[in-house]
Amino acid sequence: MDEVVVYGIETCDQVRKARAWLRAHQIAFRFHDFRRDGLDAPRLSAWLGRVPWDSLLNRRGLAWRKLDVQRRATITDQTSATELMLADPTLIKRPVLQVGDRILVGFSEPLYAGVFDTSVDPGFAVR
Repeated sequence: MDEVVVYGIETCDQVRKARAWLRAHQIAFRFHDFRRDGLDAPRLSAWLGRVPWDSLLNRRGLAWRKLDVQRRATITDQTSATELMLADPTLIKRPVLQVGDRILVGFSEPLYAGVFDTSVDPGFAVR
């Protein structure tokens, strides 16, 4: 199987849920913390080759709300969004799950189950 990498931050609830789901389904993965490990331009560019920039940019999170309104107004295309996400990777919707060259943004039990060809155990609830 391809390497499985979960990108995010330790304190994010959705990242915690994704990691718990992977552990519960005995799927080996590596965790990449944006705060500790950063994010490089080639990786972000590769993601943006598979996922639209406006799906990757988290406009609901605290980091976005903390931005000055004028700064937010300048984020209108992939170039401006890329610069912003590289400057502050916590603005990326989390988690980003990379399985080989496949990219999933956000956590969804049914979506993860489909990627890993597992059935969703109705008795398992990620908390």
